[in-house]
Amino acid sequence: MSGLDTPEIKAAYEAVRSDKDDTNWLLISYAGNVGDKLALTASGSGGLAEVAGRLDDSQAQYAYVRVEYANDSESKRVKFILVVWIGEGTKVMRKARVSIESGNVKKAFGHHAAIDARDKGDLAEADIVKRLRAAGGADYNGGRG
Repeated sequence: MSGLDTPEIKAAYEAVRSDKDDTNWLLISYAGNVGDKLALTASGSGGLAEVAGRLDDSQAQYAYVRVEYANDSESKRVKFILVVWIGEGTKVMRKARVSIESGNVKKAFGHHAAIDARDKGDLAEADIVKRLRAAGGADYNGGRG
C-alpha cells in the first residue's frame, strides 16, 4: 500500500499522537478510482463528530482519531482508534480490496481499537468510549457510559 509514508500523512499522524497539538484526527482516502495509493484528505481538532461529517459515502477511507475521556474526576485516558470506512456507494471492487488492504493501514497506525464503519452512526462517541472502557479492563463508572 503506497502513500502511508508520505510526509503529509506522517506529519498528520504525529500531530494526532502528540499531547502538545490540538489535532485529534486525520482522514486518508484512495488517491484514485483504481490502485492502492493513499493520500491525506483532511485533519482537524473536532473529534469523531467532525470526522463523521467528512466521510464520503462513495468512498472507502481510513480515519485515525485520538479519543480522550475521563475515568473519574482525577484522571483522563487517551486512546487511539482506527476507523475503516466503507461508504454505501463504494464500488464493489474497492470494497473487496479494502478487506485486504486495511491490514496494512492497521499495522502502520498504532491503535487501541479498530472500528469498521458503514454508517456514520457507527461513530457515536459515547458508544466508542464505552467500548474503549470495556477493552481497557478498568471501568470506574460502574458500567455507565
